Amino acid sequence: MARPTNTQFAVAVHVMTLLAGTPDEVLSSELLAGSANANPVHVRRVLGALRRAELVRSRPGVHGGWQLERAAGTVTLAEVWRAVQGDDPLLGLHGAAPECSVGQRIQRALGDVDRRAARAVEDELARTTIGDLADDTRARELEPARASAR
Repeated sequence: MARPTNTQFAVAVHVMTLLAGTPDEVLSSELLAGSANANPVHVRRVLGALRRAELVRSRPGVHGGWQLERAAGTVTLAEVWRAVQGDDPLLGLHGAAPECSVGQRIQRALGDVDRRAARAVEDELARTTIGDLADDTRARELEPARASAR
């Protein structure tokens, strides 16, 4: 049984990487949503979480929009993860039947596994910054040109 994938992290990283490429510009949520191929309402919710975490800032008004709050090279993917994931479990924990002998203890046991897995994810994400991804996407943009020049 497939469950819908939570795209908040991917959308957050996408829009922050786009903002990193235009540090002196203010980009609208509509433009960011178009780039991420996501619903503008969803993107605004993600941006709200990033703003609360002080990773982006908004400028109101007709010419308003969004910018990074800090230099892209100082924002780790772990910070972005925490901003959109919060304390939600990494694993899809379910409500177990309290009369079941396994159900009485499985949540705590799985919770321990979940905390270790979340810590491992955060440790890995802490190794990469939005600046790293911005550099990587720029380098990949040049790859087709290099390949065709050969």
